[in-house]
Amino acid sequence: MDRQLRWYDYITINIYYFALTARSQTLTPLILPLLVQSFMGEEVKGTAYGNLRLWSLMIAVLMQGFIGMVSDHSTSRFGRRRPFILIGATTEVLVFIGIGVIAATLEGEAGYWALFAATILSMLSANTGHAAVQGLIPDIVPESKHGLFSGFKAFFELPAPLIFVSFVITKFVENENIWGALLVLSAVVLICTAIAMFAPEKPIKKPPYEWDWQPVIRLVGMTIAFTAVILGSGALVNYINSLSADLSDLPAKIMTAAVGVLGMVLAVVVGVWGSIRISLGEKTDVDRNSFTWWVVNRLAFLVGSTNLASFALYFIQERFSHLQGAAAAGPTAMLVMFVGVAILISSIPAGWLTDKFGRKPVCAFSGVLAMIGTIIVVSSPNMTVLYVGGLLVGIAIGFFYSASWALGTALVPREEAGRYLGIQNLAGAGAGAIGAYIGGPIGDGVGFTVLLSIFGFLFLISTLALFGIKEKALAVN
Repeated sequence: MDRQLRWYDYITINIYYFALTARSQTLTPLILPLLVQSFMGEEVKGTAYGNLRLWSLMIAVLMQGFIGMVSDHSTSRFGRRRPFILIGATTEVLVFIGIGVIAATLEGEAGYWALFAATILSMLSANTGHAAVQGLIPDIVPESKHGLFSGFKAFFELPAPLIFVSFVITKFVENENIWGALLVLSAVVLICTAIAMFAPEKPIKKPPYEWDWQPVIRLVGMTIAFTAVILGSGALVNYINSLSADLSDLPAKIMTAAVGVLGMVLAVVVGVWGSIRISLGEKTDVDRNSFTWWVVNRLAFLVGSTNLASFALYFIQERFSHLQGAAAAGPTAMLVMFVGVAILISSIPAGWLTDKFGRKPVCAFSGVLAMIGTIIVVSSPNMTVLYVGGLLVGIAIGFFYSASWALGTALVPREEAGRYLGIQNLAGAGAGAIGAYIGGPIGDGVGFTVLLSIFGFLFLISTLALFGIKEKALAVN
């Protein structure tokens, strides 16, 4: 940087996260589950949605890691990261148009498989921009300000788009106006992209390290291994759950919950350890154990938080019989809004607290609080109590996103931030894949209340993973 950071840099560096989350919060908890339910029917909606999430999110893992490495090497005169943000945004808008056409013209399995293909293309586009924007903070911001910038990142990544989606886009979905929702979302993506083009990024004259295809091959191997672990864990869970079919209701639920926890923990811990070892190889510039436990910490937390949103609509339909189909979209969006307000309140103060008290203590607090909030959500007798639980989960998410990102950006080498932060997308994309693929059949079999309880337990696993991370001291600039 050849100038001091200015107040608007907090916006230009982080605004694209608003577009990414507006996209995910429109598609994941609203449009995609409703379309899957419409195309495939009630009995297999969880399983069908889980399959769609698994394969599209594994594409996200691969794409984000690859584009991270490519953007590390970019010598474009427009900057290392901004060209990829622009490419990702413009192609994503084209995919939104495709989803609108599918929703309006197709039905049954044909509609499902067309939606499946469109979701894959959406992941390719979204993760082109996502991989690039993740490099901006380590590229531009001094380490002593990572906590505060990560707090603003959390603000744009979570509360602001969650509230926007709840008040604006959800109204279109409730009225079954998919086209309206997608057009508004397209406008958001394009506006945020235009603002992100003003990020104070300078081009580099030459790549920081020589291009090597070996990390790309390792990335492919990592993705295959991670997918195999998820598939194996899912098969184990489904097999053991089939054995409980003859049990009475309560023992079946207890057995399913125990096996579900086991399967998800295996997918998180074994999947991350094996995948990162494959991806990084023997020689690496990071503390491998700390980096791995950081990804485990993020993945376990995000399995809980991401999939609470993903299956909220199905959970509300199950818990409150008068809310079915599109009628559940409003309460689902209201729950998301309460979560968003809580994140709004907590995210930026969490960045300041992270810089003051340390990243690990704030991460630990967030894990415990999220678990308590989930307990309240799954035991709620009415929507008011449900919203209270959502508020607690939202506060926890705000603290976690600020502290966890600051922790990770201090662990990775600045010169290869795109590569390493792309690898950590095992957590971002893997969370949805693990929760949906393993969790979907659990929800279909014994209910989504049991499934959300399992997600709550993952917050505890996330907290325990912090013991494996050796935190770097903050640098002073």
